[in-house]
Amino acid sequence: MRVSRAAALLVPLVVVTLAATACTPGPAAHHGAHAPAASASQELPYDVRPLIQPPKKYFGVSRPKAPTSMKPVDAYAEMVGRKPNLIAYYADWGDGFDATGVRNAWSVGALTVVSWEAQDISLTDIADGVSDDYLKDYARAARRLNIPFAISFADEMNGNWETWGTTRTTPQETVRAWRHIHDVFEDIDATNVIWAWSPNIIEPTGGSVALKPFYPGDAYVDWVGMVGYFTDWDPHTFEGLFGPTVTEVRRFTRKPLLVLETGAMPGGHRAGDVRALFEGVTAAPDIIGFTWLDHKARADWRLSVNPEGLAEFKRLAANDLHGFDVRKAG
Repeated sequence: MRVSRAAALLVPLVVVTLAATACTPGPAAHHGAHAPAASASQELPYDVRPLIQPPKKYFGVSRPKAPTSMKPVDAYAEMVGRKPNLIAYYADWGDGFDATGVRNAWSVGALTVVSWEAQDISLTDIADGVSDDYLKDYARAARRLNIPFAISFADEMNGNWETWGTTRTTPQETVRAWRHIHDVFEDIDATNVIWAWSPNIIEPTGGSVALKPFYPGDAYVDWVGMVGYFTDWDPHTFEGLFGPTVTEVRRFTRKPLLVLETGAMPGGHRAGDVRALFEGVTAAPDIIGFTWLDHKARADWRLSVNPEGLAEFKRLAANDLHGFDVRKAG
């Protein structure tokens, strides 16, 4: 997120707009805790189930200004030799629903992931319904558009660097806020949303905050999104970096795993780190893909700054397992 683990990411906000249109939905599918019937005058919600556990891997990216503008995505696809089918961006609580971005991504066969950050509001206030007018407007806009997208709310909640993290709130309040947001969407029949619960990876050396107390429950979650980066001081293997988190998560849920946010520091290790990422995601049937953070922050995660790492990334991205047209899933 904008404040990272060791690298203290400074990701710019995407300017979002509120708009509404529609696409052709599949059969109605309520995959959360509540399942109200669609109005007879309203088209059925898009069936997101084939996108939750797809036959191939998501090949994702986050780049400044995408997906409101698709030019950064097009340039990335040309650079790495494959079109991303998962596009992540960051939004503050209070930002409008970016219907334009979601539509842009969908039009080229990609799914949008919104990392929704609770800046300037407490999770207790969200759970208590203080900003329900805003939340309901957002959910209604998402339902009117009726294109699938994913929400990752208050990710890295198990760390102490975010305003919604462990120094500001409790796991119980995190769960209460998550469930409240989810229930508002369900009550409005906005079930075209995939819900990604996204903790930071637990430290490979141990001693991290337990994850289970933050988990809202299987009825409220579709994906477990892991946030973790290859740095100069962390393990340079996929198992070493992500393995402890996978092991802990599997103690309380079997939901599909997604490496929601990752990258590797530039330098001599990057090519090997890229190889570890691809090989780890490829080998694990329950890990459905990854999203590379292609931003310059306090560390430069952009692939373009390291020719050896880029060459390895491009070579491995040629595997047809990575990437698929999300409009044709299922």
